[in-house]
Amino acid sequence: MALPGTRSRDTVARVFVLLLTYTRPLDEVDALMRKHMAWLDEQYDAGRFLVSGRQIPRTGGVILARGDDREEIEALAATDPFVAGGVATCEVVGFRASQVADELRPLL
Repeated sequence: MALPGTRSRDTVARVFVLLLTYTRPLDEVDALMRKHMAWLDEQYDAGRFLVSGRQIPRTGGVILARGDDREEIEALAATDPFVAGGVATCEVVGFRASQVADELRPLL
């Protein structure tokens, strides 16, 4: 069974960049870090997220996600404890991955 949002090697994958921007001081962000990390783990386990990490400097985060529906990804982003907790906003940027390194192809 294919993971959500996966495609065969001959089709174009729909990918989303989730750009998190902290809107509150880091101590308030850090207070929600365990819940945020648990949420990330759930999304990786579900096959939705491909890579994630902090921005440098630490002003937010970046998540690379796969999916077919922008509204679904936006709704998912709204469940991030950082967003739901009011310490960050999330911009969702969708694009069609038309080129990919061979070693990443199975992920898409």
